[in-house]
Amino acid sequence: MELKLQLQPEQSQALQFDAKQLQPFIQQMQLAGKLHVILLDLQLTEALPTECWISYDLQLKTSSSDWQNWRQWAEDLVYPGRDLPGFIIKPKVHSVLHGSCRKPHFGAGDGLVRADQQLLETSPAQWPSLLMLSGDQVYTDDVAAPTLYAIHQLIAKLDFADEELPCSTLSSAQELHSKTPFYYQREKLLPATEASYQVLKQLFQGVKKPVFTTDSAHNHLISMAEIFSMYLLVWSPAPWQGLDLQMPNAFLNNFSPERQKRCATYSKNLTVFKAGLGQVRRLMAHLPVAMMFDDHDITDDWNLTAEWEKTAYEHPFSRRIIGNALMGYLLFQGWGNAPEKVQQLLPLCQQALSQPSTETHDDCITRLLKFSEWHYSWPTQPPLLVLDTRTQRWRSETSLEKPSGLMDWEAITELQQQLLGREAVLLVSPAPVFGVKLIETIQRVFTSFGKPLMVDAENWMTHPGSAHALLNLFRHPKTPRNFVILSGDVHYSFVFEVKLRYKEQSPSIWQITSSGLKNEFPHTLLVILDTANRWLYASRSPLNWFTKRRRMKITHHKPIGETKGRRLVNAAGIGLVELTPEGVPSKIIQLCANGDTVSFELEKGDDETELDLSL
Repeated sequence: MELKLQLQPEQSQALQFDAKQLQPFIQQMQLAGKLHVILLDLQLTEALPTECWISYDLQLKTSSSDWQNWRQWAEDLVYPGRDLPGFIIKPKVHSVLHGSCRKPHFGAGDGLVRADQQLLETSPAQWPSLLMLSGDQVYTDDVAAPTLYAIHQLIAKLDFADEELPCSTLSSAQELHSKTPFYYQREKLLPATEASYQVLKQLFQGVKKPVFTTDSAHNHLISMAEIFSMYLLVWSPAPWQGLDLQMPNAFLNNFSPERQKRCATYSKNLTVFKAGLGQVRRLMAHLPVAMMFDDHDITDDWNLTAEWEKTAYEHPFSRRIIGNALMGYLLFQGWGNAPEKVQQLLPLCQQALSQPSTETHDDCITRLLKFSEWHYSWPTQPPLLVLDTRTQRWRSETSLEKPSGLMDWEAITELQQQLLGREAVLLVSPAPVFGVKLIETIQRVFTSFGKPLMVDAENWMTHPGSAHALLNLFRHPKTPRNFVILSGDVHYSFVFEVKLRYKEQSPSIWQITSSGLKNEFPHTLLVILDTANRWLYASRSPLNWFTKRRRMKITHHKPIGETKGRRLVNAAGIGLVELTPEGVPSKIIQLCANGDTVSFELEKGDDETELDLSL
């Protein structure tokens, strides 16, 4: 496959790169007989101009086709009035779009479609500097049966190599994709052994979580082919061509009436989701996009406890599932974030793809699981620092069953070195650093009973070591003056402002959470938790002494127009944050997928919560 490129900055001479000139900057990986991934990492002798429109025309040619550009394979890629797609380089970040948690079959609109509408309605000079996706871009562990049926149809078209499934009752992935797909029965692939029973508990049981949700892991993606096909279907309308969401009666008749009804609903939701993918593709063709994984990109509760890790990684079947998902993240998300950091992993992945199910495949997974450089930074102003809160866990020293810290001491120390001497920073933590205290308290209670998995006990304050190290980072005398922390994960949105007590010049710390892109918290339950949190943790409540944040004052900035005092927004959509030249938020809004726009008050908070002096 060959590429050629033209870059055309406004009022400047066009830059032309033919196939020979581009060849040294192209990396190509073959994932299947009819599926290739290409990274073009172009190095220029002179920097492109900033703050001006730069159109681009990328063309490709295969051995069986002539030169093609977007008009042949994505005719809806450009915005009205434009002849070519384009972008504006904005090293000074004046605004950023951010979100997480995009479940295709969920019954709400898509926040990325709303983001595309925002670009359509504004001039390129007003577009955000970047789009930050902070986790759960795909759900490998919560897959609707119609989605899995579409995945298997796509696999048949792309000519994937077969993959043996270790410690499984099926001989190969090809059998799983065609003859015996095991809809809602993926746990039955495990042999009846004690070790397999533990894996079933960790990955497939769909543990009932009374505070949050009931997981649906029985359609968990397993093979490389399933995971790679899922990525194609969540980002582009092209792979959906010729696929059918209506499952055959031969499968539906094996479902209970309740599941049959649910599949019909999911098919309708997926039809709407599919209709918006052209807009999603257009959005991503015009903005710089940064990504980071969270648990659902790999599997629910990924590395939550040391016991989870021991069980999941010591069994060949669960290890393969996790390794395949991590390879999917690398090839479809992580590779583009910071290509130089993951370069060493790519030859191993290509070998594994060429020889699936062999020792080479297992060795590749071992390297992926040990890799410790998933975090990265971009040299924007202020700099964008994206944290890996999944693979550098601080394991409990007292019990394997207790939640691990989201980052260990070494990782937090490295982060502190990156922060020293900076005036401001955009810090991306998939899970909020400062969350809703009542929900964190519930998680703490369940953890004390040895049930952290039941309530996703994953917050920064759940592990004393990581909580202490992180809060000391904010108190360092050379810490940035302005922190903007962007988070997701929790399926609701909020804005907190944090000040350090007893420090003359406290840094300005903003916790801005936007979630989910296409997911929501149970509405009635969130209203109860929001109301109870305000009553139980008022500014002078003695309950504040039982939390693990020390000497801090948190101001809750409520949504404008909210008359009942609620501070949590429960609506699928995407966050938009505008910044002053100093890196302080000047406007924070939630662009809801249903067309509504919710702004947060910034001049004053609804109230102040005084936190405890313990820890």
